[in-house]
Amino acid sequence: MQLETPVRHERRDAMEHRRRILQAAQSLFAQYGVQAVSMHQIAKAAGVGQGTLYRRYAHKGELCMDLLREHHEQLMHKIDALFAEQASSSALERLDGLLKHLIAFLEEQGALLGPIAHNEMQEAFCDETSRSQHISFYLSLRDLFVSLLTVAVEQGELASLDISFTADALLNTLHPMFYHIQRQERGLSPERILQGIRRIYITGINSPVHTSPI
Repeated sequence: MQLETPVRHERRDAMEHRRRILQAAQSLFAQYGVQAVSMHQIAKAAGVGQGTLYRRYAHKGELCMDLLREHHEQLMHKIDALFAEQASSSALERLDGLLKHLIAFLEEQGALLGPIAHNEMQEAFCDETSRSQHISFYLSLRDLFVSLLTVAVEQGELASLDISFTADALLNTLHPMFYHIQRQERGLSPERILQGIRRIYITGINSPVHTSPI
């Protein structure tokens, strides 16, 4: 039993260091942008040595991917809570709620997702774990879209359509790169982007015998 105490203590320290590093990085990225922040600044803001930081994250890309992993998990928990609240709502109402959450996520994580949109963290994405994380998140969202679209078609809320293609098209429309272009280069507001997605993927394929609830 005496040998386990230092191990538990080390794990607690490691968890605390990770928490402080991620909080410091999130704050600095939001304030200055990912590109302008150095690993030295992150270590100083987190109150840890650079050695401690580099033992956990070999480079800034790995740190960004760990932050995204955290945010992805939080987003999925929010979506689960949303669907629990909307248990009696129509499939299109739940689809609209999902779209709102995804737009809010893209907006809130703009500083972190911007470099991804421009492939500035390619080294991090080349890591097998990071690729697996990204694919898993994509597939989880795709399953949600497929499920909601399927129910909407079955219940007559939407006209018959290629559900698999539509789910992929929706997700590609919500890709950080395209969102960044719409926000930063086209100057569109989040609400205008959401309305555009609604018109194409909900109202535009709405069943002619039903009125869209959105």
